[in-house]
Amino acid sequence: MKKIRHAKIIEIIQMHDVETQEELANYLRKAGFEVTQATVSRDIRELKLSKISMKNGKQKYIVLKQDDGHMGDRYIRVLRDGFAAMDMAQNILVVKTVSGMAMAVAAALDALKFPEVVGCIAGDDTIFVAVRSVDETQALMEKIHVMIEK
Repeated sequence: MKKIRHAKIIEIIQMHDVETQEELANYLRKAGFEVTQATVSRDIRELKLSKISMKNGKQKYIVLKQDDGHMGDRYIRVLRDGFAAMDMAQNILVVKTVSGMAMAVAAALDALKFPEVVGCIAGDDTIFVAVRSVDETQALMEKIHVMIEK
């Protein structure tokens, strides 16, 4: 049932500009799936959906394609396109992004599998990156600087 629901979610976000989890849940209910907000949230995380800003100022969910070819380059491009600034607070790296890009940049950071990163929490334009230590936070900042400067 989960695979069928996941396929339906991908179909829905490709056909409609879905802005919120609630909106996605409503589309799923109309399609005959009984879902809760928690289920939709989990599905979004498992499918690695991200939000992007549209020209009209609204946001929508997208699927980051998962082909093995040049995914590292694509994640770096997302990082470069969305990155605005960063600062550290002990072992927390705070990354500021272009409005609406935090989820995509956080997904890119997770996908790049930095060994220093424990996990990311994204809002609209801010990401909190939990890092193992203060020294590793500084090392991670240097790595990110190198990636976005090229």
